[in-house]
Amino acid sequence: MPAIPLIKTHVHAGDLVKVISGNHRGSEGKILQVNRTKHQVVIEGVRMIKKHVKRSQEQPNGAIIEREGPINISNVKLLEKAVKNVASSKAKNEKAPAAKKVAKAKVEKAPKASKAPKAE
Repeated sequence: MPAIPLIKTHVHAGDLVKVISGNHRGSEGKILQVNRTKHQVVIEGVRMIKKHVKRSQEQPNGAIIEREGPINISNVKLLEKAVKNVASSKAKNEKAPAAKKVAKAKVEKAPKASKAPKAE
């Protein structure tokens, strides 16, 4: 099976997007997950699906839970980029010592002694 190429996406997790086509057109939400191999995104509150869960310790009788389903990445438009945590990156830079530039001393080479022709 050939390897599926990963695409460069116009949206990333945490971005605010709007659905521009499909059954959920007009919905807005924050991206929870991006699946680059399947070209899909999961958006908070959009395409709610019901998932049947087997019995487990958390759900002794089993359950039907609602969760977000994936939609195609081409159906979403970026509204607002996610804000990166600038404060933490500044704090990291303050902890690191500042790099000092040191000029290298120029070393002058001694002139080569000229070779005198041998007198015979």
